[in-house]
Amino acid sequence: MSVSLAAELNTRRLLEAAGRAPSVLNTQPWRFRVVHGEFVEVLADQDRRLRVSDPRGRSLHVSCGAALFNLRLAMRTAGHRPIVWLLPSPEEEPDLLAAVRMGAELPVPAEHRELYDLIPVRRTNRLPFYDRALPRPVLAELRLAAAREGAALLPLDRHATSDTLGYAAVAEDELAGDHDYRAELAAWTMPGARYDGVPSYAHGPHALRDPSPIRDFGRQEYTAHFEERPQLAVLVTAGDRPADWLRAGQALQRVLLVAARHDVSASLLNQSLDLRDMRGRRDPHHRRGHPQAVIRFGYGPYVPGTPRRPAAELELR
Repeated sequence: MSVSLAAELNTRRLLEAAGRAPSVLNTQPWRFRVVHGEFVEVLADQDRRLRVSDPRGRSLHVSCGAALFNLRLAMRTAGHRPIVWLLPSPEEEPDLLAAVRMGAELPVPAEHRELYDLIPVRRTNRLPFYDRALPRPVLAELRLAAAREGAALLPLDRHATSDTLGYAAVAEDELAGDHDYRAELAAWTMPGARYDGVPSYAHGPHALRDPSPIRDFGRQEYTAHFEERPQLAVLVTAGDRPADWLRAGQALQRVLLVAARHDVSASLLNQSLDLRDMRGRRDPHHRRGHPQAVIRFGYGPYVPGTPRRPAAELELR
């Protein structure tokens, strides 16, 4: 039996939680619609899609999947089971990515409450990390978090990390020669261009040695030494279609919140995936599945959060 959202849950609380999800270039490409007081629908905001670097809409779906996870978590911590339909009307309404109904009352596990409280704490950290390896039990928890959302998190050994950093560097060099790509990147990272996007304080420094373990936005204000041995992992899914991308986004956000629970910082190194999407390539490929995110983990200093769209702007009426 469904429960009325209006009677049981403040819609603003749901939207504020969903709107704090990570997204490509902090584009926050989502909108939400409350239907008959029973469903919350997650829709793609096509005005915020990266037309050049995300021609398939893969990154948009991953971003919206992360928002969907936060929405589910907000419902769960309100004491109700979220019932989710992915892509409920792909032909009639392709921008409708998911519908969530608040189901039966259930006790709230401490783990879910803790993850919900970490939603505003989670950050993308592009600063140098300390030379401290993640303990194996923490890595095991991160892998379990991805598995619970139908994805797999594959930590890379030293050799695979070196190769992946090399792929990212080569991709970044090729992307830097694409005028349209540079213009799109600047639109979301140039100081003063927007109230959201990636502000200059979140760019991180330029790495003193190559290959860099962070994305180069082309306007880093200073240089720094990064950790000697970056710790990378690849998030993969069995398929590579819109439903898989949404699952990847939910897995990514669960992984990042579990990381935050252990004071582990993270950033994304997805240049090679962007180039793959832009050029219609299939590299880099992993035998365990389709890569959807390359994540750098470590222990780093505090970083401030990035700007968020107001909750009132997120709801379609």
